Amino acid sequence: MLLLHGGGPSDRRATGPNDHPPNVAGDPSIGHQPTPEAFVPWVSTDRGTSMGTELQGKTVAFAVATEGIEQVELTEPWAAVEAAGGTPRLLAPESGTVQAYDHLDKADTFDVDATFADADPSDYAALVLPGGVANPDALRMDDDAVTFIGSFFTADKPVAAICHAPWTLVEADVVSGRRLTSWPSLQTDLRNAGADWVDEEVVVDGNLVTSRNPDDLPAFTRELVRLFAG
Repeated sequence: MLLLHGGGPSDRRATGPNDHPPNVAGDPSIGHQPTPEAFVPWVSTDRGTSMGTELQGKTVAFAVATEGIEQVELTEPWAAVEAAGGTPRLLAPESGTVQAYDHLDKADTFDVDATFADADPSDYAALVLPGGVANPDALRMDDDAVTFIGSFFTADKPVAAICHAPWTLVEADVVSGRRLTSWPSLQTDLRNAGADWVDEEVVVDGNLVTSRNPDDLPAFTRELVRLFAG
């Protein structure tokens, strides 16, 4: 059993046929929490902050479709936000649960905190877009999701997108003139939308951080915490 804790009246409970989170830590009285193996929370010594407080008081939206999410690209950034003191929330087109995948194999399911239609972007300090091929492809077809995501760019709030997630950014018309990376197969779509696509582990352009694939997660989580901390 995998528990993602984002606060609120109930735990986020995930179960599935591959009930095998690779890294778990946390209070045994409440179950297991995903902890990214290579993630070390960023500490700003010059500002006097300590580990676990960089995102204190900040609520971070994780925007996904109802299925097709690459699980590790959800759970590791989620754990990074929690480790830095932030409060993650899972948003999707429909209430209930979403289905994550380990590549092409079904993995765990996760409870949705709010739908895009009901969510108020002003309630969130930052946005994370996990990848998975089917996830952003479905998400970019949902008008409420695209509007919600676009609002973060309008408000100049920080956004982190990994792997195939920038597909949704193309739909939101927010990549023109931006330097970013993604899963390589998206490069033509992104360039056609006006982006400066590069093949790098992690790219930070203003309030946008992007990475290519799960292998980049240590750098991605490090930079998203730095960016979200402001």
